[in-house]
Amino acid sequence: MKKYNYIGSAKRTLKIESESILAIAKQLNKSFTTLCENVLYCKGKFVIMGVGKSGHIAQKISATLSSTGTPSIFIHPTEAAHGDIGLINKKDIVLLISNSGETDEIINILPSLKRHAKEIASLTSNNKSSIAKSADIKIELKSKKEACPLDLAPTSSTTNALAFGDALAIALLEAKGFTKNDFASSHPAGKLGKKLITQVQDLMHRGNSVPKVSPNTILDKALLEITKKNLGITLVIDKSKVIGIFTDGDLRRCINKKIDIQKTKIKEVMTKSYKTIKPNALAVDAAKIMEKNKIFTLVVTEKQKHVGVISMHDLIEARIL
Repeated sequence: MKKYNYIGSAKRTLKIESESILAIAKQLNKSFTTLCENVLYCKGKFVIMGVGKSGHIAQKISATLSSTGTPSIFIHPTEAAHGDIGLINKKDIVLLISNSGETDEIINILPSLKRHAKEIASLTSNNKSSIAKSADIKIELKSKKEACPLDLAPTSSTTNALAFGDALAIALLEAKGFTKNDFASSHPAGKLGKKLITQVQDLMHRGNSVPKVSPNTILDKALLEITKKNLGITLVIDKSKVIGIFTDGDLRRCINKKIDIQKTKIKEVMTKSYKTIKPNALAVDAAKIMEKNKIFTLVVTEKQKHVGVISMHDLIEARIL
């Protein structure tokens, strides 16, 4: 059996679909602006409907909108015909997604949708289709060809619809002035949300859990403190002020130089210059500092006083990285 060129096939598909997205960018017109403005000032929900592949795309668009500040729900047309249409009221805008514009399940409920919703918008490839004709806002996106060589499986057309949904969500996000904090509030349990809301003070070690020694501490005694607190570091404190740190890396350098750890004071081998971060900084920013400087711990300071220590391990354990 002849070996098939899978990568060649994939590249052709991606080329066709990328060209298709570029083509629909040129098809956007004032109908898109009208949809954005009407949704932006809508007092109700933005309901999105579709069947089959268009239904899957509609669900994704709805989810993206909801997570970026535009209240949205997906309702399947068949379920709408059996009672779910009651979720729609006169404050809501409904977007109907159908490539052909002739999806029976949607056409069958159009009269009811017109009665229940404030406004109907359509996303089809034909503004003369049954669904588009019934819509108040008509958006037409034509795909030159499907990536499927049989021109049967929805490929370019569904990619176009998905990209359109992203474009709509981002346009609304920017118009609303949606911020990182807004995003985090709608993703409290997700990794992205954690990155945007978790602060250094939420993860840092403080009080007695922070390794600390005086400047005149003999190195072998300092190593006991490092081992006991298990952070790979100790702060060197003089009159409540951090004058330096001693890390695992400093210990390796001492060993390489054959320094006597039973006679050497830690102030003689400590690192006097170290990186710090404030307790109210984002934990993800602590990670960036550590990665940039190739270190594994940061001293947490506030008003020039140390309040704790945060390590790379803490960030990994909290799933910030």
